[in-house]
Amino acid sequence: MAPTTTALTAEQAGARLHELTVIDVRTPGEYASGHLPGAHNIPLDHLDTALPALKTAADRGDLLLVCASGARAGQACRRLAGQGITAATLTGGTTAWTQLGHHTHRPAGARTPWAMERQVRLAAGTLVLTGLIGGRRWNAARWLSAGIAGGLVFSALTDTCGMAKILAKLPRNQPKATDLDATLAALTG
Repeated sequence: MAPTTTALTAEQAGARLHELTVIDVRTPGEYASGHLPGAHNIPLDHLDTALPALKTAADRGDLLLVCASGARAGQACRRLAGQGITAATLTGGTTAWTQLGHHTHRPAGARTPWAMERQVRLAAGTLVLTGLIGGRRWNAARWLSAGIAGGLVFSALTDTCGMAKILAKLPRNQPKATDLDATLAALTG
């Protein structure tokens, strides 16, 4: 039988936080901006590397996957389910968690980095503006703006974001190898 994916509300997760292993699948920068107490950071694009540690953690108790809205956590849950690992998501993600007044942890002295959504807005806006300005001299440059607009529509319809996947690969959005290794060790130890 395939593992099932469930969703917990912020209230349910808050009541069970002490018994859950919380995995935050956002980028390290987003994680540093505020995460559920006790959450471990394993960015979505590093999930495959973490599968053995996540399997061990799931064998010991319930996993809760979180992100900003719940979309990336849902993707992660489906990927884990395909590997026989059961996990739940946090309905509404950390956004809902904080809107309901629940505490988030921020590392001391950490700079507040830009959330992925903000990075996407900056990149998309810059590319659209570049296409429009460049189109004044070279008409073909307007296709850049059209391409970005089409990508945004596709992103909304499919609840995916190709630009976020690309931006997540930037060095600022990648975990340090030592941080990821420490997280994996904590999950298996």
